[in-house]
Parts: sequence; C-alpha cells; structure tokens
Amino acid sequence: MDSHGVVVGWTPSAEQLLGYRDDEVLGRQATTLLMPGHGLDAGEVRESLRADRVVGVRHRDGHRVDVGMRVCPLSGPDAALWLVSAIDLTNVPWWGVSQSVLERFLNRSPFGMAVMGTDLRYIWFNSTLERMAGVPREVRLGSRMSEVLPRLPSPELEAQMQRVLETGQAVFDVEYQGYTPADPDRIHAWSTSFFRVDDDEGRVLGVGYMGVDVTDRWRARERLALLTESGGRIGTTLDIVRTAHELASVAVPSLADFAAVDLLDPVLAGDEPGLPSSYRDPPLRRVAQQSVHSGCPEAVVAIGEPSRYGRSSPIIRALVQGRALLEVNIGPETQGWPAEDLVRADSIREFDLGSLMVVPIKARGVCLGAAVFLRRRANGPFEEDDLRLAEEFVSRAAVCLDNARRYTRERNAALTLQRSLLPEVLPATTAMDVASRYLPADARDGIGGDWFDVIELSGARVALVVGDVVGHGINAAATMGRLRAAVHTLANMDLPPDELLAHLDDLVIRLIGEDPSDGGSTTTSVVGATCLYAVYDPVNGRCVAARAGHLPPVIVTSEGRASFPELPAGPPLGLGTLPFESGEFELAEGSLLALFTDGLVESRSRDVESGLNQLAEVLSHPKLSLEEVCDSVLSEMHCEPQTDDLALIVARAHTLGSEQVATWDLAADPAGVRDVRSRAAETLEAWGLTELTDTTQLVVSELVTNAIRYAVGPIRLRLIRHATLICEIADGSSTAPRLRHARVTDEGGRGLFLVAQMAHRWGTRYTTEGKIIWAEQSLPQEPSGRSGE
Repeated sequence: MDSHGVVVGWTPSAEQLLGYRDDEVLGRQATTLLMPGHGLDAGEVRESLRADRVVGVRHRDGHRVDVGMRVCPLSGPDAALWLVSAIDLTNVPWWGVSQSVLERFLNRSPFGMAVMGTDLRYIWFNSTLERMAGVPREVRLGSRMSEVLPRLPSPELEAQMQRVLETGQAVFDVEYQGYTPADPDRIHAWSTSFFRVDDDEGRVLGVGYMGVDVTDRWRARERLALLTESGGRIGTTLDIVRTAHELASVAVPSLADFAAVDLLDPVLAGDEPGLPSSYRDPPLRRVAQQSVHSGCPEAVVAIGEPSRYGRSSPIIRALVQGRALLEVNIGPETQGWPAEDLVRADSIREFDLGSLMVVPIKARGVCLGAAVFLRRRANGPFEEDDLRLAEEFVSRAAVCLDNARRYTRERNAALTLQRSLLPEVLPATTAMDVASRYLPADARDGIGGDWFDVIELSGARVALVVGDVVGHGINAAATMGRLRAAVHTLANMDLPPDELLAHLDDLVIRLIGEDPSDGGSTTTSVVGATCLYAVYDPVNGRCVAARAGHLPPVIVTSEGRASFPELPAGPPLGLGTLPFESGEFELAEGSLLALFTDGLVESRSRDVESGLNQLAEVLSHPKLSLEEVCDSVLSEMHCEPQTDDLALIVARAHTLGSEQVATWDLAADPAGVRDVRSRAAETLEAWGLTELTDTTQLVVSELVTNAIRYAVGPIRLRLIRHATLICEIADGSSTAPRLRHARVTDEGGRGLFLVAQMAHRWGTRYTTEGKIIWAEQSLPQEPSGRSGE
C-alpha cells in the first residue's frame, strides 16, 4: 500500500488467503479489508502493525480470518510504499508467526535449553541456561560442556548425549550434581532430558537438552533418606558408646564434614544426669567423633577425654538453654567464642570449617549431652532445614542413648549382685592350686546365671563346682546365689556328688513351683539349671564327679595329653526325672582339671563339639601357670561378642605323700586304745608336732573308744598332716554320732563334747562302707609364720 493506505500490490498468496482478485482490491483503502469496527485510519494501521500483531480481516465471502500481521517500509522510514505480510493462524501455530515470539518464549522459559552440534559443541542456548550456569555466551558457544563446566559430571553427560545422537532415543529426567561458576561454593542438582534434533529430511543436526535446577527437591529427598537411614543405623545395640558412634557416623558425610558426640559423665555410668544449668563446668566427655578425613584430624579432643568449652561457646549455650543452635559463619576471624578458644580456632582455620550446628541430646526431659556438626566452607553453610533434620535424628538417637543408659544402670546393678554372690577370693588349699575367670555376656538380656565355687571339705578334700542357671538378668543372678548357698550347705554335709545333685534338683523344683513375688505375673523366676560337682581326694589322687546336664570337665596330664572323662550325663536340674550317677577318675600329681560353662565353648560361629576340641588343644600346655592358662583360654576362645556368660575354673592337683598320712587298722578291743595312743604320739613326734600330742591322744582315745563301743568293724584310724592335722575314725556303722551334754552326776557321755572342745572343727561323713568321724586341729605356727606340714 502507498502512504495513503491504498492497496497498490496484491500477490496470489493474498488472493488465496482472502479470496479477492487483484482487480477487486487494487486502488481501494487497505482498511476496507479489516473487520468492521476497527476505527483505524491508514496511518494508525501502519503504526499499530509495525510490531507483530494478530488482526481479524474479512474474507470475500464475509467470514472472519485471524491472521498474524506485520507492516514494514520497503525503503527507509520515509518510504512511500509499505509491505504488509500476513499468515493464516488457523493453519500455522501461533508461535510460528514470528521468530521473535519464539525467542521470547524460549528465553523466558524456567528450563535451561541448549542445542549441541554433532561434535557436541554448543550452537545455541537460552538465557535461562546462561543464568543457571554463570558461563558467558561468548565463552560457551563453540565449546564442549566439559571445557566450560569442569565441576559437573560432564564426561558422563557427554557420553549420554552421544548415545542419543547415535540411537535417536530421547532420555528423560537424568539427575546429577555439581558446582557451577554461578554458585561455586554450593552444590546444586539438576534434572535434564536429552533429545536428538533432525531436519525435515531426517538429517541429524545435533542434540538438544533442557534442564531445571532441582536442588531443593534433591536436598529434601536426601534429608528424608538420611532420616530414614538413621532409624535403621542408630540404636542397634544397648551400648552407649556404640550408639554415640552410630549417631556420628550417620551424619558424616551426608550432612556434615565432622561430627562429635559429647555426653555427661554420669550418663556413661548409667546414672541420671543433673540439669546442665546446675553445672558450672558441665562434665562432658568425648564419646564418639567422625570425619571425612581419616583419623579425625579436626578434633582437638580424643575419644574418652573430657571436653571442655568456654561459657560463651555454642555447645554450653545449647546445653543450658536446651535448644539447638546454628551458626552459619564460625570463621576464626569472627568475634566471640572462636576468638576465646584458640585451639579450636586454629583447627577451624586449618580445615576451613565455616558452619556449625549444636543439638542437645535430650530424652524424656533429661539432657544427656550434645551433638556437634561442622561443615567446610567449600560445601556451603548449614541451612535451617539442615538444623531441623539434625534435630530429628538426634532426638531419635537420644531415646536410644537413654535406653542404653538405663540398660547400663540395670546391668551394672545385676553385675554387682552377681559378683557379690560369686566368690571374691578362692580358698587356698594345698590339695589344689586353683585359678578362675568369669565374663558376663554382651547380650541385650544382660548377665546370666553362671557360677563357680571351690569348697574345702573334710579329710583335705576339695570340691569344685560350676553351674549355669537358664535365663538372663537379675532373676538368674539371684537364683544362682540361692543355688550356690544350697551347694555350700549340702557340701558341708559331706554328701557324695550324686546325692548332692539330687537334693539340689529338689530345691530347683521347689523354686520353679513358687508363686511369683509380685502376685500378678505368670512367669516364674527359675526355668532350670545345669551343674557339675567334683570332689578331689589328695590322699588317693581320685576324683569323684557327677553332672546335671552340664558339659564334662577336661583333664590334662603333666605331659599335655587332654581328655574328657566318661561321666554319666544326668538330666538338668529342675526336671526331677532320671537319677544322678557319679563317675570316678584319677588325677595324677600335676594334672590339670578344668571346669567351665557352655558360654566358653559355644557361639554363633562354633558348635559345642568344635569348641570342646579347641579348648582341649588350648589347655594342652600344662607347664604354664594357672593364671597364664586362664588368660590363654580366654584369648583363644573368646574371639567374638558373647551371647552368654562364661565361667572357668582351672585346678592343678597335688597328692599327699606317704610321709603325710598314717593309717592303722584296729581291732574291736578296748585294750588296744593305749597302743593307738602311743602310735599317734610317735607319729606326731616324727612330724614335728609334739605340741599337739596331748590333745591328739585325747581325741584319738575318745573316737576310737566310741567306735569300739558303739560301732561295728572294720575300724580304721588315719592321721593326715595337711594344712591342719586331721584325725579320722572309720567304721562300718551308719549310725550318726550325737553330741551330748552330760549332767554333773553322769559318768559318761562327754567324749564327743571333749572332741568338739579340743578340735578346730569336727563332723561326720558317710561312705559306702559306713561312716567316718573326723576332727581337725590347727597346726602350730612356725617362726616364719607358715603352717607346718
């Protein structure tokens, strides 16, 4: 059209678009082609259509046609002719109207977009991508991604684009993380899709991609994953130190570059801690720490050492205030607590630590300590979301730590009870050298009911006993104490091993049948027990033993040959089914006898038989001292966490020589008493015990006379020089002697009373042939202070 708005040129395309022939529009005003009501003159049309516009025009048949229109001068701003271009929007999408519209759409998109050539070099990208990465357009165009973004996983992304070029198959939602010049100190995450770009003839032009920053979504997902992971990794045991270590390990490196757990000293002992505000200097102790660097070089406190902080430090403030604290910038150049703590300030400077979080460890209203988290400047500062995450999994860990503290307190109480019920010091006997070991279980259920004892019997004999109460905890320990007391009582009655176990079995059955003390529980405190009871006689070198469901002992000769004696197994205590039987075996001079519980030989990775064979091999070194033997057994057999208590007794046998024992067979004739008195005096003179001659003659006279008068043959007198002087009278009667208190007018009945007064102790034990009445006298002290032998 000309400068007056008159149509002076009409193309076939215009005729096809609006239906007018050229002779129908040439010479007419261009405005007549617009739909009625536009109200514009030719000049206004020119000016309004200088930019791309959507205009409604009238077709020859009268219907409306929406077109994208632009008006531009043909030659300079003062040209007399204007070119009007239009495109039918019903056949072409709106964004095809103008390249400028398309460019505005692409550059304003929240997605970063780019097109790479077949050589994977940038040929186009939008402004959003330029802002996201911070790489100028002139630097990126013609370059590869790996050249301009080295802190991204560029090689992997370029390999992905190469596969898209080769296959033509698009790839969606590829996530990756890295750093860009736009934010070099903070890691970001992106989600990107790749597609191949082809022309209309199918030629490959390159590969395009579009991505979006999903850092917030990625961090939220990472935090949720860390929180879920913490629930499975923290609190796997009831050990305070282990739980604290799990807390620190969860945080590094997922959340922090360094983490430390400081607990109040009373917590480690299982006690209830006081309020931190009540402490002038809270007694904190470093329990666990973890770092991205091997050996935790950032730490200024070693594990197990006290952690001391200034009153202005965030750790003390968090404890006193009872709330978490976040310090985004803790550089040593800042004022405040870093300037007051020069050691920690040096560590902050050396390892470029820039951000800190402190979270009090609180459970059930009790503050147990604090968790400290540090992050390097290169990884960006902590955020409020990080603090909320730390508070969440520290609160979970706090419950686990408090459970471990309560368990520690209860376990310490049970251990105290059990150790008070076990012998503190084993009796020193000349018949046997004895050493022992006891280790409580590491299991959640607490200590068990394993126990052992060494009991001195009459006639220089020694009883060794070891047992195991089924179950764990205080109930098992208390039951163990009752059984140990019962064994002592039964042993003092000089019962043979099988009879002792029978009485002990009756006791366990009664304990099982007792009503619970709380009156409301249906669980009994006793389930059952096993026991091994052995009696060693140093006079004849024989050992008699019986077992109730317990493992047999190990015998090791002085040459190092280990064996297990054949002893009837017997049922466990508390069943009351089968009878108990004893077995007898010999213990030569210098032989070792080892009694133990199943916790020593049985474990998750080792069955009982393998454990017994290993124990026999370890014990086959009799030349070691007993303490060395015990240490060797524990080091070789105790190689993994215990699920059951273990008890071990190792004894080295000693026999009495013929020069320490004198025996006479006596006739049932009262006239022979004088001869017996003389023989006893001669023996004591030979032993250097003339100081005991008078009392010994009196004891021998009374016991022999009673045996002749009231018992049946055969009668035998035996004197034993041991730790004491023992006088024994054996006869064939099973009638128990009775101590009488004779009246003033009685002519007899004072024999046993006199024996009881002269002897250190006396008693009776029964044998298969009858009984033995025995009396012991203390030996006179030698100048060196040792007892004579």
